Amino acid sequence: MSEEHRIAAGPRSPAEARGAVRRVLSRHPLDRVTARAPDTLSDALLVASELTTNAMLHGGGVTGFDVEVVGHDLRLSVSDRERRRPVALEPLGPDGRYRCGGRGWPIVCRLSRTVQVSDLPSGGKRVTAVIALPAPHGHAPEPPGVT
Repeated sequence: MSEEHRIAAGPRSPAEARGAVRRVLSRHPLDRVTARAPDTLSDALLVASELTTNAMLHGGGVTGFDVEVVGHDLRLSVSDRERRRPVALEPLGPDGRYRCGGRGWPIVCRLSRTVQVSDLPSGGKRVTAVIALPAPHGHAPEPPGVT
């Protein structure tokens, strides 16, 4: 069973993206996420914020946003106008000083089970992050990478 929330033109802010994640998780049988694994909700909200912010700052704006629960995973997809793929930057710039920003992509990769970047036929890209949700009582979670 899949519960989905789509914002066709994309959220206007990271807060709107976080609201969509909260709505999907609150309607799903795994809505006990906060009681059983409080970090999972925080992780999902942070990933939604980072992907949305990156699309707004570096991707020419959000062109599509989907969030859905599939099995024991939360799947977040954010599309933007830029084909250039995200990159992880070193914390220090060429001048030896700490960079302001540049840590969002490593955070997304660290908190997600998988992350996929796909080119869109109309131009731009879609970034899809999959976050593992706690399994219902009596079910063992699937190991990463198993579908």
